[in-house]
Amino acid sequence: GLDTLSYANALKNAMREAPDVIVIGEIRDAETMHQAVAYAETGHLCLSTMHAANSYQALERIVNFFPESSHRQLLSDLAMNVRAVVSQRLLVGKDGKRIPAVEVMLNTPYIASLIEKGEFESIRDAIAKNETGGAISFDSALLELYKNGQISEQEALKNADSESNLHVKIRLLEGANYAAGHRETLSMEDDKDEDDNGTVFGA
Repeated sequence: GLDTLSYANALKNAMREAPDVIVIGEIRDAETMHQAVAYAETGHLCLSTMHAANSYQALERIVNFFPESSHRQLLSDLAMNVRAVVSQRLLVGKDGKRIPAVEVMLNTPYIASLIEKGEFESIRDAIAKNETGGAISFDSALLELYKNGQISEQEALKNADSESNLHVKIRLLEGANYAAGHRETLSMEDDKDEDDNGTVFGA
């Protein structure tokens, strides 16, 4: 390009520009990933993308860039420096248009410990059990889209991380909605009975 001799050269020399934020278009190899971790270790915010189905698979893919002999140190570096992983899936909405379902993994102390131990599959449940501060699992995001009438049940289940778990949550949601509607109907009937049985005063 006009500003650098090569992609690799740009990665190596980015720090000389005293950046506040470094954006790497896509991480496709170990060299790029290594440089991204190095940026984070020096206190710089580094943003990048990669192809992965969800948060924990993104972490697995990062680790698989490197030989097994370096995994222990890499896991420690990731646990300390990763701040968040945001994953997106494009779904077909009820109106036929594309709509994103977004998972957000925030690096809490518990998730950091899972990363350091390489227990990536446990991260999905960890996100679901502690959806605070903006964190949300894919299945919760799908349930919210279904609840708001934006996607069908079939579309939600097809894209779920755990189809069986999401199916149960949808049934529970429908049961709660039915119960709420039934209570409202009974309340309206009670109000009507009170009106019908009211006392009329007159001469």
